[in-house]
Amino acid sequence: MTMDPLLIDIGLNLTHDSFDQDRAQVVTDAWNAGVRQAVLTGSTLDSSRRAIELAAAAPAQFRATAGVHPHHAHEFADTDIDTLAGLLSHPLVVAAGECGLDYFRNFSPHPDQQRVFRAQLELATRARKPVFLHQRDAHDDFLQILRDHRGLAGVAHCFTGDAAELAAYLDHGLYIGITGWICDERRGQNLQRLVADIPLDRLLVETDAPYLLPRNLEPKPRTRRNEPKYLPHIVDAIARHRGESFATIADATTRNARALFGWPIDAGGELPI
Repeated sequence: MTMDPLLIDIGLNLTHDSFDQDRAQVVTDAWNAGVRQAVLTGSTLDSSRRAIELAAAAPAQFRATAGVHPHHAHEFADTDIDTLAGLLSHPLVVAAGECGLDYFRNFSPHPDQQRVFRAQLELATRARKPVFLHQRDAHDDFLQILRDHRGLAGVAHCFTGDAAELAAYLDHGLYIGITGWICDERRGQNLQRLVADIPLDRLLVETDAPYLLPRNLEPKPRTRRNEPKYLPHIVDAIARHRGESFATIADATTRNARALFGWPIDAGGELPI
């Protein structure tokens, strides 16, 4: 059954301080655009706690992740593991992460990134929850660490890689998250070609707001801040490059999000927060 106009944004940084002045309006605008549910990303212990708080305020609309982004790996001590395990045990937390490796920015030393990535995969295994994965310029190390935890489900968040990386992630059983990167006429051309190679039952959609504002959005917001209300624009781009209908992509990605995150609920009829 088609769930028009329901969409699920599986990567929304709603705790970001750029939303502090108008968070409720951002959520209302997303709702009116058909984005009725979202997974709120945790990237530090503090932002994970805040994501849980926001999800608890509107549990029909939101779920949360709990994790430590590789940028912040150097801040994460071994003594923090029990704290993160406690956050992962919360019933509204549906995935461990955002976790992984980022050798592009290198805000944390590689050994710290690898240590914290492995720790989070182990916690996800114990918690029996999937992983919300980040990888940039670190594919070989990332995949090797993942292969040590092959039983974990998860999503390759904000996929921008090449055909070999896509094949490896699909072979590992991962879902593939597509953002507004596909709307970039400069950097997104490879993704525009590859998106048709993603099986429909492995495809997920996300804004990664407030980051990654689609470049071809018109008119562009003055703040250049991305918002979840722009998710339909991303879905439309995916549909065009796959030669499928908007409804097909919307339907499939909603089913996939619910399957991965164990979220078999309806959006309800009330506006959140």
